[in-house]
Amino acid sequence: MSRIGKSIITVPSGVTVSTEGDMITVKGPKGQLSQQMMPGIDLVQEDGVITVNRASESKVHKAQHGLIRALINNMIEGVSQGFQKQLELVGVGYRASNSGQKLELSLGFSHGIVIQLPEEVKVETLTEKGKNPIVTLNSHDKQLLGMVAAKIRSFRKPEPYKGKGIRFVGEIVRRKAGKSA
Repeated sequence: MSRIGKSIITVPSGVTVSTEGDMITVKGPKGQLSQQMMPGIDLVQEDGVITVNRASESKVHKAQHGLIRALINNMIEGVSQGFQKQLELVGVGYRASNSGQKLELSLGFSHGIVIQLPEEVKVETLTEKGKNPIVTLNSHDKQLLGMVAAKIRSFRKPEPYKGKGIRFVGEIVRRKAGKSA
């Protein structure tokens, strides 16, 4: 029994949801997103409410029921409000700066890392004296935002002994004790 799949999706004002064949398109003030529907899953849209239904009780349809509902909900939330992820650079000499869609990171390697970000992802860097640099990523596409944040984090994952590396703001890094003399 899919609890997520059975819950309804409310469409806020300013957001339009349309289906053409097996593609669902969501348009809103922040952008437009499309997702291909899975066979056996259909949408019922009435009075600003979307209900996701499955064709049968087979294991495949049950698995896809909640997934499609969550994807559609994330698309609607993204084009209406947007998503944000913040990364914190913890370490001596770690720096971040951006110029347009290029993010430049100095992470203790012999060279700097320059990343060209997709147009859908907006980046801001904040550097204050005495605090760790923070990279803020904003987008209307939750999947793309997560992939970009994971790629940036993969350059220097937080290590458990000193806690240095790139971590999400609010992430707790489990620390280990060093060598005992």
